Amino acid sequence: MTGSVPRVLVVDAKGAGSRLDTWLAGGLELSRTRVAALIDEGRILLSGEFPRKSEIVSEGDRIEVELPPPRPLAAEPEALPLAIVYEDDHLLVVDKPAGMVVHPAPGHPSGTMVNALLYHAKNLSGIGGTLRPGIVHRLDRDTSGLLVVAKDDSTHWALSTALRQRRVRRLYLAVAWGHLPKTHVRVDEPIGRDPHDRKRMGVVEDGRRAVTRIRVRARWRAAELLDVGLETGRTHQIRVHLAHLGHPVVADRMYGEGWERGMGGPDRGWAKELARRTPRQFLHATRLGFQHPASGESMRFRSPFPPDLEAVAGWAQEPDPETGGPRDDRMG
Repeated sequence: MTGSVPRVLVVDAKGAGSRLDTWLAGGLELSRTRVAALIDEGRILLSGEFPRKSEIVSEGDRIEVELPPPRPLAAEPEALPLAIVYEDDHLLVVDKPAGMVVHPAPGHPSGTMVNALLYHAKNLSGIGGTLRPGIVHRLDRDTSGLLVVAKDDSTHWALSTALRQRRVRRLYLAVAWGHLPKTHVRVDEPIGRDPHDRKRMGVVEDGRRAVTRIRVRARWRAAELLDVGLETGRTHQIRVHLAHLGHPVVADRMYGEGWERGMGGPDRGWAKELARRTPRQFLHATRLGFQHPASGESMRFRSPFPPDLEAVAGWAQEPDPETGGPRDDRMG
């Protein structure tokens, strides 16, 4: 093997019995396609041997990974607005606006957060490949809030490992339709591609384990303001799990389109007005916490509701003209 970023991983008990490409994709925060390419290039050894991507790993297996030096980036720097809430020599924390795609992809070759980062920063980690430099974790296009970005490979490795070991705290604010049966809910359901629509994710039997913690912060007439914590980080995880519970995120055009039209009774008008006022899916990454890989310092960041969502929440808390009481029943 040749390369500039050697790394050694050891399979733990939880990983035993998994396919090599699947286990590495989760451990490295890379796609299975990229892991397969690294295997084909001879950049991965399993117990000293060149493995197949379908190899089944066992507890204690030693996996050596060498990532190639970063290729010239396919994404181009662009002078785009970028809300940086923290920066040092190793990483940045960015408050992403809704509507901005995190990295270039088909249909979004430019105007992304990566394009803005390349203009701002001289160096970014190359582990994510040519289109995802520095990207440790992602937010959906219409989700706003906090992201951490790595400037060097060792920081990227450390943050990815911390994510996998659940040592990165990510808390979201969401508004979901209807009322959950309990104020605290933990969802442990696997997520994978929807077999009927490859653009969507869903709870599927052969999906990857996904765990979401939900707490009701305020109860509104036909919706609830939620604190949502992630124990895992699957694509569309919060949106899929809430939809699976029958309480999709308000204004989620993929998993909750038109939900309010199915309501009857006195809450129907209120729900239609909430839907009209909500400009995009009501989901915001409000808190981010992790241990700094270089200094060991405990880092904590908070982002309040952006103006578009704050306006909707403010309306929901105004006195209800029909009852004279508040539109929401706060849970604390």
